[in-house]
Amino acid sequence: MAAGAALAALTGIASTEAAECPRKDTLGTSRILSVDAKTTPRVGLKSFPHTLALVDHEVVLTFDDGPHPPTTSKVLAALAQECVRATFFLIGLHASEHPDMVKRIAREGHSIGHHTFSHPFMARIPFDKAKSEIDRGIAADEMALHGTSTTTPSTPFFRFPYFEATQAGLDLLQSRGIVVFGADLWASDWNEMTPEQELKLVTERLAAARKGIILFHDPKARTAAIMPAFLRYLRENGYRVVHVVPAGTSQKNADAH
Repeated sequence: MAAGAALAALTGIASTEAAECPRKDTLGTSRILSVDAKTTPRVGLKSFPHTLALVDHEVVLTFDDGPHPPTTSKVLAALAQECVRATFFLIGLHASEHPDMVKRIAREGHSIGHHTFSHPFMARIPFDKAKSEIDRGIAADEMALHGTSTTTPSTPFFRFPYFEATQAGLDLLQSRGIVVFGADLWASDWNEMTPEQELKLVTERLAAARKGIILFHDPKARTAAIMPAFLRYLRENGYRVVHVVPAGTSQKNADAH
């Protein structure tokens, strides 16, 4: 923790202890990182030069493209069983179709980021359409979560579909104080494979990287299937889960997030 706090201080990211888990012998959430767009506008080494200030064996779990109730519910159950908090980057269309699931994700303590309204290739459409995708996605997520349609996100985290960012899009998001998330490694769960193959792939990549922001997709049945085993792998191999929240989020608010 001391090393993590020191790293966080150097990069302008606040660090706090996570809430206690009521169940012992779980993986748990080791600490909370408060991420500020002013000092950390873009993170994830697959796309950008910098990433979050994680120490060896620390991971941030992220899930894209939900919510999809049949599989998202299984992912949430696995996370809850291990007292782990993650970040879900929601597609606005899906959020508008499943508002109860959006509320459940937030109620169970996870951060809700944004992933456009319909998941287009953002570099292949005009900027005004790309901007509309960002705004419509945020508005749909906020409506599902809070009952208010606003383009000002309560959690200013965004991830580009397919990691296909444009400079104009990056500049827009930075000007609005929204952190753009890439990833440091991923499970490649968009490819056809068995759950066993996915688990082997992502654990081997993590063993090589030793830390980082990990990308999964909660609508994928294979990902939902491996999540209990993946979290068990983290626990048995000394990994610690870090939960990211926006700058200015107090510990009390993070616990109730």
